[in-house]
Amino acid sequence: MGIIEKIKAIEEEMARTQKNKATEYHLGLLKAKLARYRAQLLEPTAKSSGGGTGFDVQKSGDARVALIGFPSVGKSTLLSKATHTASESAAYEFTTLTAIPGVIEYGGARIQLLDLPGIVEGASQGRGRGRQVVAVAKTADLIIIMLDATKSQEQRRLLEIELDAVGIRLNKQRPDIVFKQKSSGGVTVNTTVKTTRVDEKAIKTVLAGYKIHNCDVMIREDITIDDFIDVLIGTRKYIPCLYVYNKVDAISLEQVDKLAREDHTVVISCEMDLNLDYLKDRLWEELDLVRVYTKKRGEHPDLSDPICLRKGATIEDVCHGIHRSLAANFRYALVWGKSSKFSPHAQKVGLQHQVMDDDVVSSKPSNFIRDYSL
Repeated sequence: MGIIEKIKAIEEEMARTQKNKATEYHLGLLKAKLARYRAQLLEPTAKSSGGGTGFDVQKSGDARVALIGFPSVGKSTLLSKATHTASESAAYEFTTLTAIPGVIEYGGARIQLLDLPGIVEGASQGRGRGRQVVAVAKTADLIIIMLDATKSQEQRRLLEIELDAVGIRLNKQRPDIVFKQKSSGGVTVNTTVKTTRVDEKAIKTVLAGYKIHNCDVMIREDITIDDFIDVLIGTRKYIPCLYVYNKVDAISLEQVDKLAREDHTVVISCEMDLNLDYLKDRLWEELDLVRVYTKKRGEHPDLSDPICLRKGATIEDVCHGIHRSLAANFRYALVWGKSSKFSPHAQKVGLQHQVMDDDVVSSKPSNFIRDYSL
């Protein structure tokens, strides 16, 4: 029996099994097996002789955004409108057959936008070019799920199912669980909160299914068995997602208003150029980018060419953003802006100081400039 057949058999057994207290441990074991088989399907350990053509797209810019959706929802048109890259678009499906990159320039940042081929139902099992699309999507800092506003919400549900099946968790944080394997001592499970959706027996059942008999588990939030399996596997990606509904010019204002009020949602019309600027604003917000400006001592900061970093970046990341050798010779930096305790005056900081948007950074050496410097 192949992996796909095993996956189908487990899914059928889970569908037949009633959910109650007596069956929750059996269902937990089935979920663990299902997750393991899906991981094997998408990331086979054995080398294949004819792997086919992948999407070898070099990551560039300050962030990467992946466009995912069913065929003919307007992904290629959005890429052409939002960037200076022409992506072939037509009235028939599967116009795009490979990943096409473009660059959105916004607020001093360069955001790489990837137009991926349309995926089909069953992509998580390798149908169409599902494996390649998923592999690229996992490298993205943000996923845009492109939807056709004239079609039913079934599109969105199916795409969420496919991405969830391959280990992409949309708009979720990694569960607060610490898992550490050891050589002996058995399984130890500790919790710092009251758990209402999983118990120690269920956790040990899942661990036994993975043949793990010696480990320490610390649970710091009220998790589900699926959350624990995700942490146990360790390959899950937690990626922010923006749902973009295209072709809103073809539906009623009441429908547009209803869609626009949903969480993590933007309504646009590529054909009519409606709301595209607002979409760029939302991309900036969802990516959590911060701009840091550098200055020489005694001069005004260079506001024309910021260093763009992810939220939570430190002075060390600023050093690396300029040149890799700077952190090794670092003494201290002066920071003006929101992250300074003495704002509007400067604060003397070290490498681990977290910077915030629109901060200005300088250092004691006079060579702290954008071309080769901190």
